Amino acid sequence: MDWQAIWLSIRLAFFTTAILLVVGMPLAYWLTYSRRRWKFAVEAVVALPLVLPPTVLGFYVLLAMAPRSPVGALYARVTGGTLPFSFQGLLVASVLYSMPFTVQPVAAAFGAVDRKLLEASWCLGISRLQTFRRVIVPLALPGIATGAILSFAHTLGEFGVVLMVGGNIPGVTRTVSISIYDQVQSLNYLGALRTSLFLVGVSFTVLVATYALQRRVWAVWPAN
Repeated sequence: MDWQAIWLSIRLAFFTTAILLVVGMPLAYWLTYSRRRWKFAVEAVVALPLVLPPTVLGFYVLLAMAPRSPVGALYARVTGGTLPFSFQGLLVASVLYSMPFTVQPVAAAFGAVDRKLLEASWCLGISRLQTFRRVIVPLALPGIATGAILSFAHTLGEFGVVLMVGGNIPGVTRTVSISIYDQVQSLNYLGALRTSLFLVGVSFTVLVATYALQRRVWAVWPAN
């Protein structure tokens, strides 16, 4: 098995999930409780990666990060490097591609919190930030965990976006899915089978953990 590609994919999935939790939770909160009429447009943008072909999304992300683009030029001035065909570029693309897998489950969990609990907290003089931290987040914990685990698993198996933005550089941008593709192209079916089975095992494990966590949290919550 290509352990170098596996380790790179795990790193990419971990950092992508961490960034999405930091960015996605405030966005999910706004989508849940905002009364803006144009909120549906933001919801559509967040969900766009679900229906957009990965190669199309990867192409536009690649254009946005090109050295002569505003984003690419700013990054080059600050760091001296380039985003395309780098791990940092993969990270940006993965965050965009996996965003709905975090935002949508978290927003659904926020929406399921009883509105009366929030109003009671506000009536007691608790700020919205403290209410979010003390009331919403604990009650929405299963949804938050679901979003994190789904984002991790989804990033782990990325192919189209990763190939468009990062290419196939060993130790830098060659993820496990690209490694499997290379092994098939070189007729190394046994190596592709082993790596694929590893990926299937990891994906199955994280999904089992998701459902088990949801059942366990909801089972013990009334006792608290």
